[in-house]
Amino acid sequence: MMIRKILFTVLAVLAAASLQAQTSSRFEQRYDLLVSQFGPAGVGVETVLNNWAKVDSTNAKMLQGRFAYLLTKAQSTQVEVRPGKKYLGMDPVLTLQDSLGNDVNYFQINVFDDNLYSDAIKAVDKAITYWPDRLDFRFMKANAYIAYEKESPDMALSCLMSLIDENQARISSWEYEGQKVGQDFFQNAVQEYCFSFYALGTQSGYEAFRVLSERMMSLFPDNPGFINNLGTYHLIAKEDYKTAYKYYNKVLKAYPDDYTAIKNGIIAARKQKNVKVEKKYLEMMLKYGQESEKLQAKGRLESLKK
Repeated sequence: MMIRKILFTVLAVLAAASLQAQTSSRFEQRYDLLVSQFGPAGVGVETVLNNWAKVDSTNAKMLQGRFAYLLTKAQSTQVEVRPGKKYLGMDPVLTLQDSLGNDVNYFQINVFDDNLYSDAIKAVDKAITYWPDRLDFRFMKANAYIAYEKESPDMALSCLMSLIDENQARISSWEYEGQKVGQDFFQNAVQEYCFSFYALGTQSGYEAFRVLSERMMSLFPDNPGFINNLGTYHLIAKEDYKTAYKYYNKVLKAYPDDYTAIKNGIIAARKQKNVKVEKKYLEMMLKYGQESEKLQAKGRLESLKK
């Protein structure tokens, strides 16, 4: 009698789980259709997400959809005048001239409703709580911070630094969109964030670029990308060519054919007008560069000898 009761309970649980999966699948299909037609915050999307949550409150796709809905609803665009030829790496949508003939640049900028943005962050935090191994959810949160903070990515940097610490303490692999990923994937992903901070073109962006690169270089000293980053930081943000050379030469000692270090070494030497150092890097380009780069390096070397 007891065995029959247990068996009945197990079968009931399995049946309920199967029904939930089928129902959730139908909501997912409906959600995908609406998003394809109207976007992540289009007509009917919120209703589908609300009903989906009632039957499968921890479904990863539903949680991701909730975040995307709220973040999209939180944003609107407006055109603003900003100094400089670029703003956050973007070109102006319109350039006019003032009464003195100076260029006035207009940029299209995303602005946020703070309440909806806060709800979006709560939604992604909920997704992370239910799916702590999903690296894509962590990146969704970092991306939201970057979009919101604009010139000063302080929260984004803090989020990524915490993620790096967690990565060091992990035993199991991360997952990204349902697939297991390794440390190479993690390093490459963080490097993309380094590029994002650099591309902001602001002092705060450059500092975030430096801090993130230094942390990753200390943990992954064999990855030349983060060492090159620090050379670029000193080259562009500080115009400290001596320190920039130090990092590029460190890369080239281990990887003599590293294109980034060679190319940036040439750029640094030209900015410094140091012909001797430029020749050194040009010789490297002549040896390791692509054919077009070799031809350019050869022509430049010949011109420097005149």
